[in-house]
Amino acid sequence: MAQEIEVKYRVRDLAALEEALARRGAVLSSPARQDDQAYAEDGWTYEQSKIGVTFARLRTQQGRHLFTIKRPLDNAMACLEHETEITDREQMHHAIVAMGFHPTVRIVKTRRTATLDRVAICVDEVEHAGVFVEFERTVSAQEPGTAVQDELDAFARSLGVELERTRDTYDSLVRAALAPA
Repeated sequence: MAQEIEVKYRVRDLAALEEALARRGAVLSSPARQDDQAYAEDGWTYEQSKIGVTFARLRTQQGRHLFTIKRPLDNAMACLEHETEITDREQMHHAIVAMGFHPTVRIVKTRRTATLDRVAICVDEVEHAGVFVEFERTVSAQEPGTAVQDELDAFARSLGVELERTRDTYDSLVRAALAPA
């Protein structure tokens, strides 16, 4: 089993980030729109911890549909992850609900990606939440997620760009942005 480990930062100066990545040799892909529906196990609420809880996601990007299951281990951004392509998003939605999940938040973003030094980089413009950058690695399930996150944080800081780290996932960030004041 593998786990996806990531760190996420709010980007204040997108041009400075793009410039820093280019100086290091990272070439960002063309923008791709991702339309994600997040799901949580029935009974789970945002006031509870995400650790040990299984979450599902349906993503549509460029006509492809992906079904993903994530289970946070050390924290919300260190997850066991399984993903597969599906052909019918609507039918998969009904199957997810039938398996005991409920829809939580819709996340729509424009993503550009690159890889540098075995680190996957995602620059995301997230509707309602702002611009973010994620740094990710896939490691074995036995590797401590927090140690990998420390390495990824050092990598992010080495870019020399002002970044504000967040420990929230996109579903939590979008939900907070849409909450009535």
